[in-house]
Amino acid sequence: MIQYASIFLMAPQQGGAESGSGFTTIGFFILFFVILYFFMIRPQTKKAKDQKNFLNELKSGDKIVTVGGIHGKIVKVDDDTYLIEVDANTKLRIEKSVVSLDFTKAMMDRKGQQGS
Repeated sequence: MIQYASIFLMAPQQGGAESGSGFTTIGFFILFFVILYFFMIRPQTKKAKDQKNFLNELKSGDKIVTVGGIHGKIVKVDDDTYLIEVDANTKLRIEKSVVSLDFTKAMMDRKGQQGS
C-alpha cells in the first residue's frame, strides 16, 4: 500500500518532453472563436438583419402572422406599431416587434401549396 502512495507523490522527471506549447494553446482558442463566429454569431446577426428589413418593407395591405399566431392584414403603419384587421370590423394595434418573418413566410408557402 505504501508503494502505491509513493508513486503518486513522486515529482515528474525533469528534461522530458513538454506537454504543450503556448502557440498550440493560442491556436486552439483562435480556432474555437472562429468556429463560434461562423456557426453561432454570424447566423444570428444575419437573421436579425433579415427580420429588420422585413419589418421595414411591410406596408398597408400585406398579410402577416404575429409571434402569438394572430393572422391579419395591415391597415395602417405607424412608427412602432401596426393596425391590423383580423376579421370584418375587428382591428388590433400591435407592436412591430411581434410580427414574425418565419411564421409569415410559412403562411405564404402553405397558401401557395394549397393553390397549386
